[in-house]
Amino acid sequence: MTHAYAADAEVVALCRDLIRIDTSNYGDQPGPGERAAAEHVATLLDEVGIEAELLEPEPGRTSVVARWEPEGVDRSLSPLLVHGHLDVVPANADDWSVPPFAGEVVDDCLWGRGAVDMKDFDAMVLSVVRARARAGAAPRRPLRLVFTADEEAGSGLGAQWLVDEHRDTVADCELAIGEVGGFSLTVRDDLRLYLVQTAEKGMAWLDLIADGRAGHGSFRNDDNAVTALSAAVARVGAHAWPHRITSAQQAFLDAVAEAFEVELDPGTIEETLARLGSIARMVGATMSNTANPTMLDAGYKHNVIPGQARAAIDGRFVPGGEQEFYETITELIGDRVRYEVVTRQDAVETAFSGSLVEAMQACLAAEDPGARAVPFLMSGGTDAKAWDRLGIRSFGFAPLRLPPELDFVGMFHGVDERVPTASLEFGARVLDRFLDQA
Repeated sequence: MTHAYAADAEVVALCRDLIRIDTSNYGDQPGPGERAAAEHVATLLDEVGIEAELLEPEPGRTSVVARWEPEGVDRSLSPLLVHGHLDVVPANADDWSVPPFAGEVVDDCLWGRGAVDMKDFDAMVLSVVRARARAGAAPRRPLRLVFTADEEAGSGLGAQWLVDEHRDTVADCELAIGEVGGFSLTVRDDLRLYLVQTAEKGMAWLDLIADGRAGHGSFRNDDNAVTALSAAVARVGAHAWPHRITSAQQAFLDAVAEAFEVELDPGTIEETLARLGSIARMVGATMSNTANPTMLDAGYKHNVIPGQARAAIDGRFVPGGEQEFYETITELIGDRVRYEVVTRQDAVETAFSGSLVEAMQACLAAEDPGARAVPFLMSGGTDAKAWDRLGIRSFGFAPLRLPPELDFVGMFHGVDERVPTASLEFGARVLDRFLDQA
């Protein structure tokens, strides 16, 4: 369906303005918060007659919730949850070619922290909704627009808090679309795979703890906590986790095999994935459980053997792989070391089927005849983990047609994060079509 309005008219400017609002999330450390960005989003919605509510668990950590159910929507359908987060990871300006919060367009790309993760999708949503509201073009179903705080630190002050304390804001939604999906992977000139996230790994952040006998550094000590911990960390870090292929991963691998016209041999999957370019790093991380040592902490003086040593492990498990993850960790660390779970989040997975998926494929193909939507499992986590607690089926669908040479995966949390302006405009047009069919 073609509309008289231009859904993509504002998207670059809206994304630029959002990037210019520093919403760096430093985790437990103080930061600017999301309040300024949330107020900006609320104003943009208010300008077109959409009332927004600002909610925050503590000052400055603000999320936006808006209900859009204009005349013409099918109220027999449950609202579609369209969500994006407002916070970004920090950026060191000295490392960047372009100031990370300047929102500059250089070489046909919009540069800045959040250009990919995920103020691009926030801007697409705002551009499309504002254009539709002005034109009186209702979406097919009611929309629940949610722009969250704190996603980059686990969503505790954002989506998870909304589910705990303001469940009514999204509890009537059955389907959701959000980040880390819908971007293109070019196979050849007439074929691009658009990766739609249908699953994401679970998270288990662990502390490994070794207790020993404290003493003078010059004495022999056969109960040294540092020695025991170091050996355990080395075993965990070097462990080759076996492949555990989920249904979403298998569907993606099948699509890759078909696209490249190859037979996938389980023993040579990694070689085939290498043909995907930089995205192979993301896909490779979803082939199995993983556990990476990230921090060490022990002692306070050269000549003192400490009584305790600790290490941090970033663990991720595939859907259905959590029990195996903990059993393997227990075996690897041995009797001298124990673990404590610091943070845990479920793995989530939904089927790549249904009318919403059909609409994704149709809308992508309308803007790109070479498009083929395929599911994939993501190695990281998103706000979908919170929505999953309410039984909401979540898809990563922030559509972007990307140049083949762009290292898109490297843009997430990377230096010189940027998104092509043409990709932003493409995404707004696809999303506009999608709201007619979803």
